[in-house]
Amino acid sequence: MTGAGPPGLDDAVRGLRAVILAGENYRQVIAQVTGLGVTETQALSYLAVHGDRGQNALGCDLGLTSSASTALVDRLERQGVAERYPHPSDRRRVLVRLTDQGEAVIARSRSWLAGSFQSFSAEELPQLAAALQRIAADLRRSSEASSRS
Repeated sequence: MTGAGPPGLDDAVRGLRAVILAGENYRQVIAQVTGLGVTETQALSYLAVHGDRGQNALGCDLGLTSSASTALVDRLERQGVAERYPHPSDRRRVLVRLTDQGEAVIARSRSWLAGSFQSFSAEELPQLAAALQRIAADLRRSSEASSRS
């Protein structure tokens, strides 16, 4: 099925779908290999990309309710991959960060992800990285706009 748009758009959309499907498969396999759940590996990825997060912000990132977010962070702590700590300036809040064990999971998955760039030259990587960041930001904006309507 094709849609209106500039030449190459359908191929780009198909390619993005393929990347998303590969990412979903990656997420399932990394969860299986690490013994974590898919949501737990998503949370670790959010912490790796965005840094320490408030528990509620992490839950929002993942589309979770406040109680589901609490349960998720409880599981992450039990599994030893993340921990809560007091917010430095707001004692009513807690932040969540990766532990050494969580960092090890991220390092393991990083090597797997990095392998997907082997066919690119060192000169191509900066432009590719910028394009991926733009696509991610645009997709996030589109998703947020769609969820509000």
